[in-house]
Amino acid sequence: MDQYSMLGFLVIVVLYATIGLLAATGAISITRKIFGPRAEQVFYGLFLVIIAAFYVAFAAYFGNAAAWRVETVAVVLFALIGLFGVRLPTALVIGYALHGAWDLVHELQAQGAISTYYLGHLTAVPLAYGVFCAAFDVCIAAYAFKRLAEWAAAWTAQPQRETTPPA
Repeated sequence: MDQYSMLGFLVIVVLYATIGLLAATGAISITRKIFGPRAEQVFYGLFLVIIAAFYVAFAAYFGNAAAWRVETVAVVLFALIGLFGVRLPTALVIGYALHGAWDLVHELQAQGAISTYYLGHLTAVPLAYGVFCAAFDVCIAAYAFKRLAEWAAAWTAQPQRETTPPA
């Protein structure tokens, strides 16, 4: 990669990382306004399932048959983490952090920075897609960490107040 290509790539990476952080900030702002703590946790659990499925969609779109097995296993694992996260907020912190790492692995492999030896061929991703998603995922993981106590408390049964019938 020559100097100009590297400079262009770095500009694209910074822009995509910034867009990922802005997208996460917008998602957090919107979900906090429209959902209570329980529904917000459920949303982020189910959203992890959806974003994990993107890699299978990319494998299908780009026709990468060699990536199907590893991508399907990853999607199943992230889907399970997301489903556990519907009730266990710690799973969301772990799941989004791991998904961010998975995004970076895709980006690094796409750029030739890591070998296919250990993971096999992963599906192709659009340029800097992994950077965008990693920034989004890490931001959501940090947000989930910040909300751990509140989300856990939302699932705790609250004592019922006694009401006396009117006389």
